[in-house]
Amino acid sequence: MAKKKTAMANPARLMPIDDEKKVQVIIETPKGSRNKYAFDPEQRVFCLKKVLPEGMVFPHDFGFIPSTEAEDGDPLDVLILMDQPAFPGCLVHARLIGVIEGEQTEDGKSERNDRLLAVSETSHTHSDIKSISDLNKSLLDEIEKFFVNYHANDGAKFKVLACKGPDAATKCFKNSRIGRSAA
Repeated sequence: MAKKKTAMANPARLMPIDDEKKVQVIIETPKGSRNKYAFDPEQRVFCLKKVLPEGMVFPHDFGFIPSTEAEDGDPLDVLILMDQPAFPGCLVHARLIGVIEGEQTEDGKSERNDRLLAVSETSHTHSDIKSISDLNKSLLDEIEKFFVNYHANDGAKFKVLACKGPDAATKCFKNSRIGRSAA
């Protein structure tokens, strides 16, 4: 009997880069959304994970780099700057500009939970941003506070350890790559 085909490919198994200058990011949650979506690899669908409190939204598109595994066991998280929100499942080519190194504490257990920052390759508004140091300090502070408050809503603590530039982001990315082939 032939294997039943699934309706959707598994975006978590795509190649993480398409050349040496770009990473591929799968958008899970679009900018401005109170809904937090997450890809469920077993069912191969995007699921509603939670709803943020009234007045709290994602400040930029949020997703992951396929075929990576961060210290928390999930694919690497990426907050991506672009001109307009995308949609869950959209693949975006982006360049890494930095990393917010963070520690998440929940139920007495602490683990690293770094967040990469990237700029969409097609962005007009953010095209000049090459490093986290190019961001307005107020914007970076707001992004850091978003992650702190996002975790606080679930009873977890997120502590920003450092903000570093594209070299640190690239190192974090390279250290998280797993040996999967494209699916």
